[in-house]
Amino acid sequence: MAFCWVAMAGLGYTQTKKPAPVKTMGAKPATAKRPVKPAGQNTLLWEISGNGLQQPSYLFGTMHILCDKDATLSPNLKKAIKDVQVIYFELDMDDMGELMGAMKYLRMNDGKKLQDLLTKDEYDRVDNYFKTHKMPMSLSFMSRFKPYFISSLIGEQVMTCDADKKNGSEQQIMQESKQYEKEIKGLETAEFQAGLFDSIPYDKQAKDLVAYIDSIDSYKQTTLEMVEVYRKQDLSRLDSLVHKSDPGMEQYMDLLLYGRNRRWVATMPNVMGPRSALFAVGAGHLSGEQGVISLLKKKGYTLTPLKN
Repeated sequence: MAFCWVAMAGLGYTQTKKPAPVKTMGAKPATAKRPVKPAGQNTLLWEISGNGLQQPSYLFGTMHILCDKDATLSPNLKKAIKDVQVIYFELDMDDMGELMGAMKYLRMNDGKKLQDLLTKDEYDRVDNYFKTHKMPMSLSFMSRFKPYFISSLIGEQVMTCDADKKNGSEQQIMQESKQYEKEIKGLETAEFQAGLFDSIPYDKQAKDLVAYIDSIDSYKQTTLEMVEVYRKQDLSRLDSLVHKSDPGMEQYMDLLLYGRNRRWVATMPNVMGPRSALFAVGAGHLSGEQGVISLLKKKGYTLTPLKN
């Protein structure tokens, strides 16, 4: 799923201490040597400039769950983290109350359970998958959870590394930012993200969950391919894979992806005006005509690819 809270709420990704508020009065623009531009367009890191900005901001494409060996920060990204005054994720990753509070939004409304949405045979297939794979929670415990959340947990489990070897871009950025006590903010709330799932019929989500499990080998291949494409920083290819990575995604792209991109781009100028910022959001949000890069360009900003 293209949601930060899905991966983070259950894992408790947060800094160990609340960073001190960043003083913005008299803050000086970065004067260090400018980051190196890549030879081509394949990169996850972009500089945002122009349109009246006095200092650059940055846009970085994350992947919420990765194996440790793939979750590394480039010198240019580390420099951006150091230079900016505020870091925006999809959610405020420094607010443990927000992250853990997300759990209360995972349940379906009206007391519905997964058993109510599936035939006995379908439910048994899902239950059997949980019993034969190392899932973090039992299906009986999750029976009231929104089915797309259950699908997302399964998606995380197809990663080839052990659970204690899994990491994410957000966690790496959070760790790097600790030494600078950067202010951390979120473009959305967990309640908003979870609420989007309520706009998709639960019975459709449940049927998609069964289809996901029935075709798990195919989805696993797509997930692993997506990780490889992410490592190559090929945003164009990643954009096409996003449409295939999750069951039911294609029909609700505007709700789950494009609409959120538009809301973010409407908010970002208010952040970048007074301060320099790093926006670290799912890489699937960056490319395409309705991606954040294109939408920012349409607003008059210059997006420069940086070596990553």
